[in-house]
Amino acid sequence: MLNRLHPFLSTTAVVIFVATNMQAASPSPAATKTQAGSSGNPLLTESTLPYKLPPFDQIKNEHFAPAYTAALAEHLKEVETIANNKEPATFENTLVAMERSGQTLERVENVFGNLAGAHTNPEIQKVEAEMAPKLSAHRDTIRLNPKLFARLQALYDKREESDLDAESKYVLERYHKDFVRAGAKLSEPDKKKLRAMNSELATLQTKFSQHILKEKNASAVVVDTREELAGLSENEIAAAAAAAKERKMEGKFVIALLNTSGQPALASLQNRALRERIMKTSLSRNSKGGEFDTREMVTRIARLRAERAKLLGYEHHAAYQLEDQTAKTVETVNKLLGELAPPAVANAKKEAADLQAMIKKEGGDFEVAAWDWSFYAEKVLKDRFAFDESQLKPYFEMNRVLVDGVFYAATQLYGITFKERKELPVYQEDVRVWEVFDADGQPLALFLTDFYSRPSKRGGAWMNEYVGQSGLFGTKPVVANHLNIPKPPAGEPTLLTFDEVTTMFHEFGHALHGMFSNVKYPRFAGTNVPRDFVEFPSQVNEMWRIWPEILRNYAKHHQTGEPMPQELLDKMLESQKFGEGFKTTEYLTAALLDQAWHQIGPDQIPKDALAFEAEALKKAGVDLPAVPPRYRTPYFSHTFAGGYSAGYYSYIWSEVLDANTVEWIKKNGGLKRENGDRFRKMLLSRGGSEDPVGQFRNFTGGGDPEIGPLLERRGLTGEPAADASQDIPPEPPQK
Repeated sequence: MLNRLHPFLSTTAVVIFVATNMQAASPSPAATKTQAGSSGNPLLTESTLPYKLPPFDQIKNEHFAPAYTAALAEHLKEVETIANNKEPATFENTLVAMERSGQTLERVENVFGNLAGAHTNPEIQKVEAEMAPKLSAHRDTIRLNPKLFARLQALYDKREESDLDAESKYVLERYHKDFVRAGAKLSEPDKKKLRAMNSELATLQTKFSQHILKEKNASAVVVDTREELAGLSENEIAAAAAAAKERKMEGKFVIALLNTSGQPALASLQNRALRERIMKTSLSRNSKGGEFDTREMVTRIARLRAERAKLLGYEHHAAYQLEDQTAKTVETVNKLLGELAPPAVANAKKEAADLQAMIKKEGGDFEVAAWDWSFYAEKVLKDRFAFDESQLKPYFEMNRVLVDGVFYAATQLYGITFKERKELPVYQEDVRVWEVFDADGQPLALFLTDFYSRPSKRGGAWMNEYVGQSGLFGTKPVVANHLNIPKPPAGEPTLLTFDEVTTMFHEFGHALHGMFSNVKYPRFAGTNVPRDFVEFPSQVNEMWRIWPEILRNYAKHHQTGEPMPQELLDKMLESQKFGEGFKTTEYLTAALLDQAWHQIGPDQIPKDALAFEAEALKKAGVDLPAVPPRYRTPYFSHTFAGGYSAGYYSYIWSEVLDANTVEWIKKNGGLKRENGDRFRKMLLSRGGSEDPVGQFRNFTGGGDPEIGPLLERRGLTGEPAADASQDIPPEPPQK
């Protein structure tokens, strides 16, 4: 997942995720010290650390609010100077000046916003809630400034006769489109309405995000006896005991929840009653009444988005959002999801029958339920393939996966190398900093890893930037990956599931997109691409986790150092497609739910969020009780906290491109520098500076993506379409 912020160009209300508790930072004693500005606020002065890494050892909670106040005022003054310039508009005095503006605000926002999920506390959450509407108003002040837009329009009207290079011309076109979509052409009364909508949305989305984290922590399941935890490993039981001790519940056990519907413990726990309690607790989050209930918030967000879309001239929010994505239209997205849902559900039902047979074989007289799925899927895998996924974990020690797997693959493909920088300050003791060097030995980027879960950290996994690459400013990237891996007891190794290994490779794909960026304008840097394209490079990077040369290098027993036996590897690969029906259906139900909420007009907003959810899933033919959505409406932060609204389909959309790309790489020699260099040159380095689907076509030789490789990968049955060319807009005419 990508967590991306931009100072003022976002066309939707900004989302600031729960912020970090900077005071809890535990930098190395040898951490480099930095000078705060003359104001004493380190956020208001450009960092003197390598790559302009934020001076985490100097930043405190009380710095954020005044830093925002000063940065907002500075940015507004810069923009007013541009808008009121008496000279005729030129590319330099308008577009380039706008790209140069807001550097202090971006620095503040990158620290506060991009660490928002990492390490929160009530003081920071208060700042977050106060700033959300102010930031929304600030963006509207800029995007709805008539003098500024008039200058932009004058440049846009003369773009064809200008001598701008390709990237400069494209940035002009993108700025114009961003401002128009933000309401620049509305009347003044309508602009006033829009400002009010954006302000309320910003507040609600921030509140929604905070409620999700608070409810997740409050819903942790308390277990009284060790006997109830039969099936969990000794390390997992010890971690549950430690979690209880932290909550002053010594002698008991606490199972923390992830933000997804399914929970990892369900695959191992033998106690069916406890499995049921965990799953029902998970599924009921934020919908039980009380202070963290989000149902009314959801319907209000949906209404505001629908009203805003109508004000801007669109049928509904999905139409507004998709216009600016590679999918372009609601019809295209509905077609893709509609084609995938039937075979996915059919496979899920076949898998359910296999699980039911296993239940019967063991003497059970109950129907498989959501809390049984993972548990009995493990049994079927063991019975059918003589494979137990727990056999894999001893071969997936976290640091080895990172260094000998993720980093090693990047070195083989791109020639880049990594060196840990332990002397640089971090915001939490588990965070690590790596300097990345290019193939020629030149400095390329800084890369931060933050892999362990904690109560102050939001769920999921994501990448973010602290400093973006820019030829205009001469800056190199500082990017970070965040995961939520349970931290083992002190002295014990961190052993990963195969899903966690996949996530580590996936998020590093986002990091590569940021680190390899080679553009002039910040507007296009790194992952500043359409939301339904941004997951594509990260999904491609997943292929290397099972590439034989890579796997042999990192899949070694954490105690003996012995490589994973070929027999175990073969069983793992053979079993991969079992469970894809569940995984695909679980994902598609959430994607379809996201579209259902955003393909309605203001007069169609439901009063009952859960009733609407049930009806939407039934209408789409994906209402399987044993396969709940990956995210239910009340805790669907991807869509109601802002970032992926009407865009959760992006993962499967990107996977069509990914599957085609993987096939191309395999046919052209696989793991070799030529392929890595080609992918870097034609796609990873381009950011948003070119048409994204054109980047895909350039890499693969110009062909349209076919849906077949995706269906084959996921083991889906049915009659797939011959190709997906109708799902990808045709190549735009040359200008």
